[in-house]
Amino acid sequence: MTKNTLIKFIRLNSLFFCISCAANAEQHNILPITHAAALTTELPEPVSNNAVAQVKVNNHWYLLSFSGLGQMKGYQDVHNHSYVYDVSKNKWQKKSAVPIQEPINGLTGRLASVATAIKEVAYVFGGYTVAKDHSEVSVPDVYAYHVLEDKYQALAPMPVPVDDSIALPYKDRYIYLISGWHNDGNVNLVQLYDTKTNQWQQASPFPGKAVFGHAGGIVDNNVLVCDGVGIDVHLKKRRSYAAQTACYRGEINPQNPAIISWYKVDHPTGESRYRMAATGLVNVTTNSKEIVFIGGSNNPYNYNGIGYNGEPSTASNEIWRYGLDSHKWTITYSKNATMDHRGLLQLDGQLVTLGGMGENQTVLKEINHY
Repeated sequence: MTKNTLIKFIRLNSLFFCISCAANAEQHNILPITHAAALTTELPEPVSNNAVAQVKVNNHWYLLSFSGLGQMKGYQDVHNHSYVYDVSKNKWQKKSAVPIQEPINGLTGRLASVATAIKEVAYVFGGYTVAKDHSEVSVPDVYAYHVLEDKYQALAPMPVPVDDSIALPYKDRYIYLISGWHNDGNVNLVQLYDTKTNQWQQASPFPGKAVFGHAGGIVDNNVLVCDGVGIDVHLKKRRSYAAQTACYRGEINPQNPAIISWYKVDHPTGESRYRMAATGLVNVTTNSKEIVFIGGSNNPYNYNGIGYNGEPSTASNEIWRYGLDSHKWTITYSKNATMDHRGLLQLDGQLVTLGGMGENQTVLKEINHY
């Protein structure tokens, strides 16, 4: 199979939202309301399908981009470049390339990696390489990235290497990898990494059809995952890829992070989205909690933005917001449509996606404010 982020800012109704992976505001990554207007208008280069994260070190914020796809969108444009944005200096810098333990057929670039952060350290997981003959291999590598030292630290590899997955942090210690693609098929695994012990275990499996290109977020011990692409197997013909229109909420057992109680929730539109950007948010004024999904496409596609059905995919400008307390969806719209995201960040009360595709599957360099 050949599968496959323009920085965008989506202004919410309040300027007091934060990325949420802990139980109280002191543990959240809350950014000061000082830098958004000054943020530079361009990335160092156009990039899509890159892993993103943010860290706070010595009271300074950094936005991070790892690997991805260049603007020509060919197999040779898959790279392992990394970039760091220093918020206080309003400056992007190219940093050391994302390493690989064992280059696969000489390939070091990869797509569909995922990243997240625990305190001052970013964690980068997997991805897949793309060869000239379009063959793809899921990479098992896991790295901790220390931004001030510009240093990658190799960690215990994923038990089952996945790409196009979701990485969600929990209790400033654990990271969940939910479903995703492994070499030649999807897995329904929820792989749980302990950053303190550098060990893996399996958590309660994903209850829906195994998918890649899905999106999700976490607030406290509540997880929400939506959509993605599954595999349909047919009689006497090749299998095919099928969009999955479904959302699942999980509640993590506070005494045992490997136990997740899953149940299905209503879908906001009845139409699936592929490679949305998503995150969990807490309003520190009202303490309301929600998971937000932005963009994506209703036509699942290869890494170049052309659908598996042969039709060019178009990006969505929809913003879905699910209230964890109200159990209700709110849908709004941004002025620009994007897709091909690997994560959603937050800066100065705005949501941020680093890289992506826009109109006509263009890999974008611009930064847009909303």
